[in-house]
Amino acid sequence: MPKIIDTHNRTIDYLRISITDHCNLKCRYCVPFDGRSKLSMTEILSYEELFTVAKAAVANGVTKVRITGGEPLMRKNMIAFCRMIASLPQITDLSITTNGVPLDAMAEELKAAGVNRVNVSLDTLEPGKYAEITGRDELARVLKGIETAARVGLTPIKINMVPMKGINDDEIGALARWTLKEDYDIRFIELMPTSGWARERHKNLFISIDAVRKAVEQIGPLEPLSQLQTRGPATYMRLPGAKGRIGFIAALSHHFCNTCNRLRLTADGKLRACLFAEEEVDIKGPLRSGASMAALREILRNAAVTKPKGHLLNEQEAKQVNGRIMQAIGG
Repeated sequence: MPKIIDTHNRTIDYLRISITDHCNLKCRYCVPFDGRSKLSMTEILSYEELFTVAKAAVANGVTKVRITGGEPLMRKNMIAFCRMIASLPQITDLSITTNGVPLDAMAEELKAAGVNRVNVSLDTLEPGKYAEITGRDELARVLKGIETAARVGLTPIKINMVPMKGINDDEIGALARWTLKEDYDIRFIELMPTSGWARERHKNLFISIDAVRKAVEQIGPLEPLSQLQTRGPATYMRLPGAKGRIGFIAALSHHFCNTCNRLRLTADGKLRACLFAEEEVDIKGPLRSGASMAALREILRNAAVTKPKGHLLNEQEAKQVNGRIMQAIGG
C-alpha cells in the first residue's frame, strides 16, 4: 500500500475527521468570550463527501480514522457514517472523541456500526464544577455513558482531563485513582492556548505535565509502560495494582511533534497538517467541482508532505489559530 512520508520522515497514516462544529456544551476553555458562530449545513461536507475524502486518504496509506467535532454525536445519522468508514477494509482503528453526554443512548449502535473505541473529555468529577466549566449540568449522563461504553466494548476507553490551576487541579488525584478500580486510560493533557479561558488566561491556568505527574505520584509510585503497547502522544504509566493506565500528554512542555502522524479534515473541507499551523488546504472546492480520486489523493499528499516540523506555541504569544477556535478545527 502507498504511504505518505513527510519531509521530516514521518509516516502520515492517521486522519481525524470533524463532522460538525456544533456542540451541546459551552466549555469555557473552548468557547471564545465573544461567542461562537456555527457553520451551516451547506458549508460543511456531506457524509458522502467526507467518505470520498476518507477513501482517498485510505488509498494514500491511512489506516486510522478518528471522528471528531464539535460534538460528533450531535450530527444526525452519524451512525450510518461510522458504518461507511468501518466498511473500508484498510481501516484498522475507528474511534470517536466525544464529551460523553449523548454516549449512553448511542454506545451500542456505535459498537455495532464498527467503532472500536471512544475518547471522552471529562475535566471534573464534581457536578457543580462540571456545570461551571461546561455550562450544563450533565455529569451524571457522562458517567453513565462511560459505563455503557465499557459494557458494550468500546474499549480501551480513554478519559481526557485538562488540569487547570485553581479550577480542577485539586482533582488530579481523584481522576488518577479511578484507574485503581476501572480499566480506563485516564489521560492528563496540558492546556493549550485555543480560546476562552485557555487563550486569555493561559499563563495563570497552565500546569505542566511534570507537575501533574508529581501530584499523581502522591498516590503511589508509577510504573512505566512500554510505548510498544500503544501509539500516540501519551506516555503511559500504571499505579501499583491498578486495572487501568495513566497517560501524560505534554503538548507544550515536552511536545511530541517529531512522532505526529496525523492529518486533520475540518467539517467545512479544509486539511490541516498541524493543529496549530496557519496553513490550510482546501479540498471542498475541488471535491465539489468533480475532482478525480487521483486529484484528491494528490491534494491530501501535498497537504501532508508539507507538515511542519513542529508547532511554535512555545515561541509565540498564545493566540487563536488561523482565526479558528478548537471547536471549528476538530478535537
